[in-house]
Amino acid sequence: MEERRERVRAFMEEHVYPNEPALMREDDAADALVRELQQKAKDAGLWAPHLPVEAGGSGSGFLEYAHLNEEIGRSFIAQLVFGCQAPDAGNAEILHLYGSDEQKERFLRPLVSGEVRSFFGMTEPEVAGSDPTLLRGRAVRDGDEWVIDAHKWFSSGADGAAFGVVMVVTEPEAEPHARASMILVPTDTPGYELVRRIPVMGHEGRGWGTHCETRFTGVRVPLSNMLGEPGAGFRIAQKRLGPGRIHHVMRWLGQMERAFELMCERALDREAFGGPLAEKQTVQNWIAESAADIQACRLMTLQAAHRLDEGNQARVEISLIKFFAARVLGEVLDRAIQVHGGLGLTEDTPLALMWRMARGGRIYDGPDEVHKAVVARRILRSFEEGESWRFT
Repeated sequence: MEERRERVRAFMEEHVYPNEPALMREDDAADALVRELQQKAKDAGLWAPHLPVEAGGSGSGFLEYAHLNEEIGRSFIAQLVFGCQAPDAGNAEILHLYGSDEQKERFLRPLVSGEVRSFFGMTEPEVAGSDPTLLRGRAVRDGDEWVIDAHKWFSSGADGAAFGVVMVVTEPEAEPHARASMILVPTDTPGYELVRRIPVMGHEGRGWGTHCETRFTGVRVPLSNMLGEPGAGFRIAQKRLGPGRIHHVMRWLGQMERAFELMCERALDREAFGGPLAEKQTVQNWIAESAADIQACRLMTLQAAHRLDEGNQARVEISLIKFFAARVLGEVLDRAIQVHGGLGLTEDTPLALMWRMARGGRIYDGPDEVHKAVVARRILRSFEEGESWRFT
């Protein structure tokens, strides 16, 4: 595991960090450079580390991928270079687990190889995204086809995607968590519309990094495009989102660590009021508190990943790290920006972009408040059943 992590670290040092400004320009030259670096990652045997070899990836276990994400997450663009960007990584995982042979050949194979991109369409603007039982999007059977009518937004990566995994209600009479299903929708299907790229925190972007509004009006796809069984959408989403939250947190750890390093270097280099910032007690407090928070977050995350590898659902552990890491990420980045002063607000360091992206971490994949409620309910339930809560 450590040898592979060192290889990823070396690849980042040689190919990613020096090219960050060019890669983030979002133009044709940047796209060409991404494709060039993707090929280098493939040649180095580091492509698609989230998937096993039999699915077209290079991974060898969830815990290893968690460690690799700590390196990959240090640069926002790196996940695209290694072929493990969201939401494609999660879509590929559920296609590998639940897809038919036909679906794997048509959708999974080109997705994993990097020939196409995808999006995940679940959140709707009219209802709370934190409660998927409220989904209004519908798909009804008509002969051998599904007819889909839905309005989605935050369909991440929809700009330029070849297909979407769309979650809609197909079993309206079932109990709330068994009503929705996932259906694969090619974006060239009549009735599908990419309405707009939504500006988020002042950034609209293009391609894989976009958050889009999409609409499905009488969209017809074969019944065979359903992923898994009818009504299994919520269960598949949980299978996708649980590990995905750990992936997010490990990438956040990489960002925390990089921001921490930049903060320490800046504190030592920058002088004000008679000496370096590193001698100011407030800055020393920020450095000490950040070191403690990052280490606590890292150990909690590795414990959750270890339990998943053991076959445990780790619901409490995943929810704990989701809201704890989102807060720590924001606080570490805020301290690092403050130490940098005006420089921290510019694009001359990665801090401003990281900070913009970090705020969404308290909302997507379940808002903090929902995860806190999950943790509290499960802990209290153990006490109601006459057991105490064990932290081991």
